[in-house]
Amino acid sequence: MAATAVTLCGIELENPIIPASGTFGYGQEFAQLYDINMLGTFSFKGTTRAPRFGNPTPRIAEYAGGMLNAVGLQNPGVDAVIAHELPELKKVFHKPVMANVSGFSVEEYAEVCARLDAQPQVGWLEVNISCPNVHGGGAAFGAEPSAAAEVTRAVRAVTKKPIILKLSPTAADIAAVAKACEDAGADGVSLINTLPGMRIDLARRRPLLANRTGGMSGPGMFPLAVRMVYQVYEAVHIPIVGMGGVTSAQDVLELMLAGATAVGVGAAKRCTPQMPTRMAAEAAALTQPNGSCRRSTPASTDTTVEKLMSAAVRATGSTSSARLSARYDSTEATTLKNTMASANGACVIGSTTALRSCRCSSTDSTPNAAAPMPQVMYVRSKAVKLPEQARQATM
Repeated sequence: MAATAVTLCGIELENPIIPASGTFGYGQEFAQLYDINMLGTFSFKGTTRAPRFGNPTPRIAEYAGGMLNAVGLQNPGVDAVIAHELPELKKVFHKPVMANVSGFSVEEYAEVCARLDAQPQVGWLEVNISCPNVHGGGAAFGAEPSAAAEVTRAVRAVTKKPIILKLSPTAADIAAVAKACEDAGADGVSLINTLPGMRIDLARRRPLLANRTGGMSGPGMFPLAVRMVYQVYEAVHIPIVGMGGVTSAQDVLELMLAGATAVGVGAAKRCTPQMPTRMAAEAAALTQPNGSCRRSTPASTDTTVEKLMSAAVRATGSTSSARLSARYDSTEATTLKNTMASANGACVIGSTTALRSCRCSSTDSTPNAAAPMPQVMYVRSKAVKLPEQARQATM
């Protein structure tokens, strides 16, 4: 397994980078620019039962921290996706693809998922529960746990494929929604979706978007995404696809430290279409012992950390390649914790791979004085939850 390989709901990805739904179409446009098989996978455009033209224009606007969009789930409908988009995708993409499903009723979600369940190219069904429930007062299905669970149960009943519920940051308690989805049969969750926002044109004194409001995305959302992934990780035992404002390989690793198994990339591709593949390459470099952009440590540290990592695997029973933490009540793992602290900021991205801190410049092996790194970092694991005192020591 490659250093950056992860397993998402039982399916292996060569790397954790997943272009997010709504930013990658059905793959064809980006396949003209580079080999999209370099990606872990991608989530294709949100698909509904019937074709949707989407919202009127203008439906894209900028703000200092990113962009607003009110595209309105424009898509050709599930029949066209099966008849045309998937056969065309098969010519250029040779991995399982994540199918994003949107709906405006529980029945629509179930019907679209049932149709896509029969498609061998589809590896996962990502169910977007940020859509409004037109039969339930218009609130998003993901706004509260019971509605999210209802959708999850309906989809679980019609498919054997892994289902990943895409959560909305507008939920009052996103961790409770995630837990309800898990209890109802979800194999994973993805978060965060966009957050509703608005801009006003001063010259016209009207909203910039024809729809008035739109979903916020971009780097301004990243701290919110990290916080919510961290909270959801505490509540569930299923994989998390983290997303929201990711613009660098360091952001990818930060979300994985918060608890994500894989990471979605969205708005960053608007300016740089090759950004996901660049992130994958940089993340691989950051996890290699001799790569740049890491704090220097004694030459013997790598061997020591690798030896103790193997001990930690034995102590915890964890063999996850995505994230690993130590049992702090075991002798071997306590030694590991102390060694990592003395190593001035080692991380673990695999069972035996030491990852240095990665906030320094790509040309300087010393840390940026303006952005000091913590003495201990960790990749979160479900093997054992980190005790509160140990967590506080890393913050």
